Amino acid sequence: MATVFETRLIGNIGKDAVVRSMDNGVVAINFPVAHNKNWKDKRTGEQRTKTTWINCTIWKRDGANLRILEYLKTGTLVEVVGTPFPKGYLQDDQTIKTEIRLNVSKTNILRPGNCVKNDADNSNDEVNFDDDAELEDDLF
Repeated sequence: MATVFETRLIGNIGKDAVVRSMDNGVVAINFPVAHNKNWKDKRTGEQRTKTTWINCTIWKRDGANLRILEYLKTGTLVEVVGTPFPKGYLQDDQTIKTEIRLNVSKTNILRPGNCVKNDADNSNDEVNFDDDAELEDDLF
């Protein structure tokens, strides 16, 4: 029986996407997405927010269309779907830190950030990208 472990995340991009080319002919597009949880503190009545950052990666073959980079800018509201995984690393002070990462298989631009040119005719349109999901299977 096949299983599915997939996460859907809606949030704002924290900084412009960065492209890295690998030796094996693969391109990684990396960008952080913020997820905000808002609540009202029961004791103080104060509005509170907790932000969780998810580092996202879109995998492409070298030479593939990278048009999505026009949209992966700071402040852009995105919906990303993909496979989550934890990553641990050793910090300079010898403590171990973990982060949540997402290998993205589908990207929807819900609201472009300030850096993206927007025509008045299509300002409410979503921009959808199906990423190289099969490429992810080859890499991991």
